[in-house]
Amino acid sequence: MKTYSTKASDIKREWQVIDASDQILGRLATQVASLLMGKHKPIFTRNLDTGEFVVIINADKVRVTGNKARQKLYYRHSGYPGGLKSISLEKMMQTNPTRVIEYAVKGMLPHNRLGASMMKKLRVYVGDSHPHLAQTKATSARGEVGR
Repeated sequence: MKTYSTKASDIKREWQVIDASDQILGRLATQVASLLMGKHKPIFTRNLDTGEFVVIINADKVRVTGNKARQKLYYRHSGYPGGLKSISLEKMMQTNPTRVIEYAVKGMLPHNRLGASMMKKLRVYVGDSHPHLAQTKATSARGEVGR
C-alpha cells in the first residue's frame, strides 16, 4: 500500500460565507482558522495550503464574554523608545471591527509564509453585503457555514 501525498493540482478551493452576528469571537476564530488551513478536508497536509476562501459578514456584531471588551488590549510599537501604544477591544470594535476578527484568526494560523498565504484568503466585512456573491453562489445553495 502506498502513502498518498497531496499535490497542488489536487486542491479544490471553495468559498465559505460565515455570519458572525452573535457568535463568540474565539469560537468563530477557531472555526475560520480550521477552514483556512483545510483541516476539515481528507487531503489536509501541513506543508500545503489546502484551505478554503472564507468571507465573514456582520463583523461588528461579534460578541466576547466576561470583561474582555474593557480589559483586552491590542499592542503595537513604533520602533522608537517609548513607542508602545495600546487600544482596548471596546475601542477597536468602534473604530475597526474587521481588524478584531483578523487579529484573532491570524493568531491561530501558522506564523510563517504559509500562514501569510492562508490569511490572504480571509475577507471580513462589517455589514450583510459583500462583493463576492459570484464566487459564493454555488456554496450558498447548500447553506451558509456557521450559525
